[in-house]
Amino acid sequence: MKTIDSIDALEALYERPGERSLIKVVSRMTPAYADWINASRFIVLSTVGPEGTDGSPRGDIGPVVRIKDDKTLLLPDWRGNNRMDSLRNIVRDGRVSLMFMVAPSNTVVRVNGTAVLTDDPAVTKTFEQSGKHPKSVIVITIDEMYFQCAKALMRSELWHADPVENLPTAGRFVNEQSAEFDAQSYDDGYADYAKGRMW
Repeated sequence: MKTIDSIDALEALYERPGERSLIKVVSRMTPAYADWINASRFIVLSTVGPEGTDGSPRGDIGPVVRIKDDKTLLLPDWRGNNRMDSLRNIVRDGRVSLMFMVAPSNTVVRVNGTAVLTDDPAVTKTFEQSGKHPKSVIVITIDEMYFQCAKALMRSELWHADPVENLPTAGRFVNEQSAEFDAQSYDDGYADYAKGRMW
């Protein structure tokens, strides 16, 4: 298989980017971007570390991040599986990217920047929900942000696609690695388990 191994070869394949795709990039929060981010309950957080890259879905019952100021976002780390892949990466390499989605819009807002972690109670306690608060908060400094062309979501019909029959479940994924694992019981109780430990 022939591979592309230089920027010159890559750029020769594509046309130059349009002016609108360049001027849409901002280096700090604007009112329009703030409105979008405040409406977003779901993001994908991308990080990089010595072991490689990681993409982590993050969601909340309200805005998934808090806007601290026009250069800073706060993302609470709610209780999960304790793998801490994203958090480990951030401690060692602060580069992060975020994709903000708002159903059923086909637009995606992207943020690139750097991040640090804090467990300062003065910060974590401000995110308290149902008597619980995150153990840490990801503090993101915005380097650039811009909206993504809607073609990918329009092409996939993400918000309007028909349900997929016989889609593998979480229990099945684990059962493939451990035949003794009771996938059915896990899947039956997963919704209640997740609800009870949401935070």
